[in-house]
Amino acid sequence: MNPVTTTSMFQRHWNPYLVLILAGILSAGYFGLTSTVWAVTGEFTRLGGEILELFGVDVSGWQYYQMVKLDGDTLTRADGWIVWGMFTGALLMVLLSNSFKIRLPQQKRRYLQGFFGGIVAGFGARLALGCNLAAFFTGVPQFSFHSWIFIIATGIGTYFGAKLSQTRWWKGRPTLTRGTVKPSKINNRVIQPYLGVALALTYASLLLYFFTTGKSLLGLGALFGLCFGILIERGQICFTAAFRDLFLVGRSLMSKAIILGMAASSILTLAMITLYDLTPITQVAALSTLVGGVLFGFGIVLASGCETGMMYRLMEGQVLFLPVFAGNVIGATFLAYAWDHLGIYNVLVASGKKINLINSIGPVGAIISTLTMLAVLYGLTLYREKNYHRHILLKRAAK
Repeated sequence: MNPVTTTSMFQRHWNPYLVLILAGILSAGYFGLTSTVWAVTGEFTRLGGEILELFGVDVSGWQYYQMVKLDGDTLTRADGWIVWGMFTGALLMVLLSNSFKIRLPQQKRRYLQGFFGGIVAGFGARLALGCNLAAFFTGVPQFSFHSWIFIIATGIGTYFGAKLSQTRWWKGRPTLTRGTVKPSKINNRVIQPYLGVALALTYASLLLYFFTTGKSLLGLGALFGLCFGILIERGQICFTAAFRDLFLVGRSLMSKAIILGMAASSILTLAMITLYDLTPITQVAALSTLVGGVLFGFGIVLASGCETGMMYRLMEGQVLFLPVFAGNVIGATFLAYAWDHLGIYNVLVASGKKINLINSIGPVGAIISTLTMLAVLYGLTLYREKNYHRHILLKRAAK
């Protein structure tokens, strides 16, 4: 294997439109095969519960863990392998592209900010019963009305998070560094493509083991997780960037790609539901969805990344996202505790209701209303982009 040839094959990232449409198709296929959806923060919550149990904390009586089913461990759950498969897929692409490099934030305050943002985002995601995946990208195609509320709430939270992130108080003093730009030498990290191939072979053996020993559900989780991880890294898919960049710099590419991916997934998911008589996954639409969505949107901007962005950036060697990941797990776990111990369920969730558009207005009405909503979002995205650039041109003309 020639490392130069291998690296050059993986140097270019993929078009976000292609990546997110593929992700939408795969998520619909995963639902058709397993009757569950692509999600990550639910598993973060379970992981937090397992860590507490290691320290002797009995979480068996916590209502939230009864709801999300804390059975087995993260390596014996399909949802667990979705998460570890995503990490593996992202790392695989990073190694094959020879692009792993330890990167430290310029300001140490970013560690604390990322940790805090991760806690807020993790807490908000589980309060809303889903993050940018289960309550957004894969929630909308399930025709769960709570996802519509979550989209609006996340947009609000992201807007205020973007505003805060631009303040001098948050950014701190600018730092200047002196250095020289050196031409990159591929031989400096020649080992990475070999490690990538070794990782691919090892993971392929794991998949073979799952499918040949009757553990097909784990195999599907590991396989689809791997594919999702490859896609988020190759497309540099970050829902935080999609919202934040639209507000701050009028960049809409990622937002438009996400919307088209959800549209494709919605059509295919409805086909799966109709053809195979599957039950769509519906979450409670309540005040908790609104509050959780705002907290999630606010937190992901402060953390500089949502769950998908955090995962592939961590695999690239960006050390900042270690505290972000830890914060996500801590925030999600604290929500599990607060659900019944601090009365959050009674105050914010109990009055809510599960509303699925298929049951409420029928399959045709559900797909038409969903695609219409996505078309409106697409139109608002274009409007924001054009309005931002028009504003910039006017400011330049006034000088």
